[in-house]
Amino acid sequence: MFRDRVEAGRRLADRLSDYHNDARAIVLGVPRGGVVVAAEVARALGLPLDVLVVRKIGAPGNPEFAVGAVDERGNIVLNPMVQVPEEYVRGEAERQRAEIQRRLADFRRGRPPLDLAGKTAILTDDGIATGQTMMAAVASVRAGGAEKVVVAAPVVAPDSATRLRQTADDLVDISEPRFFAAVGEFYASFPQIEDDEVVTLLEQVWATAAGKG
Repeated sequence: MFRDRVEAGRRLADRLSDYHNDARAIVLGVPRGGVVVAAEVARALGLPLDVLVVRKIGAPGNPEFAVGAVDERGNIVLNPMVQVPEEYVRGEAERQRAEIQRRLADFRRGRPPLDLAGKTAILTDDGIATGQTMMAAVASVRAGGAEKVVVAAPVVAPDSATRLRQTADDLVDISEPRFFAAVGEFYASFPQIEDDEVVTLLEQVWATAAGKG
């Protein structure tokens, strides 16, 4: 059990200590809650921070159940265990991609994205349940030129951990509990994170990095 996302991020940073001050490594947080964890990781390791927005493609009639995910480039990763009409997937992916562009504009406030070419991308979330969003995130940063992809999260469902180890170059976590219903059950405090909180966190880390530079 983690007290909150801040504590989880600090504990996760301890597991990622090999990347401390690594000039080739960057931290990418998956909004919203993942950015809280990612900010702590970036601060502890002295690494640049950015966001990576990937949106879930929900099932027809059950939007909370992920049948896949899409990234800002339009790359789609589908759950091979679920059959969904192709026309539905295309339409939902386009709708989610528009939301991705809106969020990126809001989060970055005109700042360019970090260059991924030749870098180690540490993809960070507050927890991974089905793994569909993170699978799409891995595909996204590979398409962006990342040399190495590390998935990092405090808690990961075992089945998702198995798939991510086959997809990413490394998976770093703290717990892979056998019984996994939802990410929030592993936190004493797991409030909804709003967009303005994400922006504030990003700007704080960016300001600190600029001061050091």
